[in-house]
Amino acid sequence: MTTPTPELAKQMANAIRMLAVDAVEKAKSGHPGAPMGMAEIAEVLWNRHLSHNPINPHWANRDRFVLSNGHGSMLIYALLHLTGYDLPMSELQNFRQLHSKTAGHPEYGMTPGVETTTGPLGQGVANAVGMALAEKLLAVEFNREANGARHTIVDHFTYVFLGDGCLMEGISHEACSLAGTLRLSKLVAFYDDNGISIDGHVEGWFTDDTPKRFEAYGWNVIAAVDGHNPAAIDAAIKAARAQAVLPDGRPTLICCKTVIGKGSPNKAGSHDVHGAALGAAEVAAVRDELNWVSAPFEIPADIAAAWNAVARGVVAEHAWRVRFDAYSAVYPAQAAEFERRMAGNLLPDFADKLPGLLETIAANTTAFATRKASQNALDVIAPLVPEFFGGSADLTGSNLTNFKGCVRAGRDVWGNHLSYGVREFGMAAIMNGMALHGGFIPYGGTFLTFSDYSRNAIRMAALMKIRVIHVFTHDSIGLGEDGPTHQSIEHIPSMRIIPGLDVWRPADGLETAVAWAFAVERRDGPSALCLSRQNLPRLTDMSMAVNIRKGGYILSDMQDAQAVIVSTGSELEIAMKAQALLAADGIATRVVSMPCTNVFDRQSNAYQEMVIPFNTPSVAIEAAHPDFWRKYVGRHGVVIGMPTFGESAPAPKLYAHFGITAERVVSTVRTIVHRAANKRDDALPDTVVPSDN
Repeated sequence: MTTPTPELAKQMANAIRMLAVDAVEKAKSGHPGAPMGMAEIAEVLWNRHLSHNPINPHWANRDRFVLSNGHGSMLIYALLHLTGYDLPMSELQNFRQLHSKTAGHPEYGMTPGVETTTGPLGQGVANAVGMALAEKLLAVEFNREANGARHTIVDHFTYVFLGDGCLMEGISHEACSLAGTLRLSKLVAFYDDNGISIDGHVEGWFTDDTPKRFEAYGWNVIAAVDGHNPAAIDAAIKAARAQAVLPDGRPTLICCKTVIGKGSPNKAGSHDVHGAALGAAEVAAVRDELNWVSAPFEIPADIAAAWNAVARGVVAEHAWRVRFDAYSAVYPAQAAEFERRMAGNLLPDFADKLPGLLETIAANTTAFATRKASQNALDVIAPLVPEFFGGSADLTGSNLTNFKGCVRAGRDVWGNHLSYGVREFGMAAIMNGMALHGGFIPYGGTFLTFSDYSRNAIRMAALMKIRVIHVFTHDSIGLGEDGPTHQSIEHIPSMRIIPGLDVWRPADGLETAVAWAFAVERRDGPSALCLSRQNLPRLTDMSMAVNIRKGGYILSDMQDAQAVIVSTGSELEIAMKAQALLAADGIATRVVSMPCTNVFDRQSNAYQEMVIPFNTPSVAIEAAHPDFWRKYVGRHGVVIGMPTFGESAPAPKLYAHFGITAERVVSTVRTIVHRAANKRDDALPDTVVPSDN
């Protein structure tokens, strides 16, 4: 990579400024300030240091770049266009418009070269921590040295731009603290210290000493860099890269003092340039200030040529490919494994051996909490999924996310299970970064009630359609004495309505194992497993495994069923007891297990109707907020659930206190059967006694 002349470097930075200004002005919407203020930083990094190949955005050993301050999206769109990615100028002209590749905030999977979806501040830097962690772990696992020859196939940096808003968000503390502890030395962050946020000058609400904060985390801090001085920026990046390869290398924060909206004569340095189009008069003034004579969306040929990175990208990837071929010749098995994992494919053995593993699990008649059933499933599945990277937010002994043979990861220590500390949000976003990097299927555990802390990262995983698995234990009032602060009521229903998230609430060992298998096999979105603290009986057998995969199925049926009882998780046991009691009264019922409503809803209408017939009276039982189930039982059905917060008491007493019992189900079914019968001519059995309600 060559260093441009000072004048050319200036014009290259101005090209970013003008593309951002013109796109935001055309859209009458957007954030021009950050792209204008960070233009020199972007030019130095992308033109002189970033190793990437615009014609192959998925090259495994590319450097990763994350724009954590994603509102400044025109910065990355300008960079991708200028360096030669498949992002034509017409897309920049279509900024923030329907179906364009230039959405208001960068979106993974939509725009070639965008490594992660950013916008919710702070999550981008947490994703970058996950990417850097993935790089470090893969390097330890796959790089080799033998007979004096070093074979290095994993060796790249993760760069991230962030602003004051990212640093104010608590997730930045969670993620960056852990990054320092783990010494993720190939993580380099650029702090856009412009002193401005939407409300104005941040000195009224953000007076942290950021360099000292990051020094306390264990980062290498390069402070007081002039963010508009290419030579100073270049020197800082070189220093960061040099210390990264030292035995005690640390992640680096480069603190760049910048002027937001630099180049705008009347709005630079103020919040007026942060999040709104400049207006025609100010756009003209910017052109005069920068001496930019080209028309909107036109880049002079010499500047375009200087920016284009296709040729050097091809050279960089080819050089790596030569190294990889040499590696493959010496280590063919490891090379094939690396390619498999980076492609996101499972081992062939997974599909071949899974049925036998499920049969073994299904045959176990022991009553387990589903959190323990989850660990049992991991014990047998994990050897078939070497790309697993597990963890827990300081609750490993409760979530049971560790498995036989797992190795605890730590500072400079390879492993496949990490103690994240009490960092639920950070953990979820770091897992997103690992999944995005490739080479891992990350999963992490905490109590279900603490999913509130990590919810936005869960949502982002669903938006990006990435394979991340959340293990949420202690899923209801069944956890008992810890009380309402820890007892989840609204959590499962609210997660079920996140588009693209599969929420599993299994009832026994086989359902839990199938949920794990389904989540591992799924490549188009995240999954959440909601698991019990209390022991639950075995209710299924191997013949049901195929139907469990449909999300909802008939667990127990009776001829001429007069009602359907739908349940999930720990309440399925109650449904089965109620069915037996009702049968003794002469009322035939069907029990439907619904471990994953999201998967059930993707089945055909015919299948759904077969399982829960529209005209058959239905009752749903779940120790969670009841409203979600009304779409299955209808207006005339009944939901037995938890419309209030819980209490502190042993679990059996809580179930009795809140009326989530077989006896209440029996009474409810009698009532709805009676109501239905009164609309027909057939007589009720003598044993049916309508309830008082």
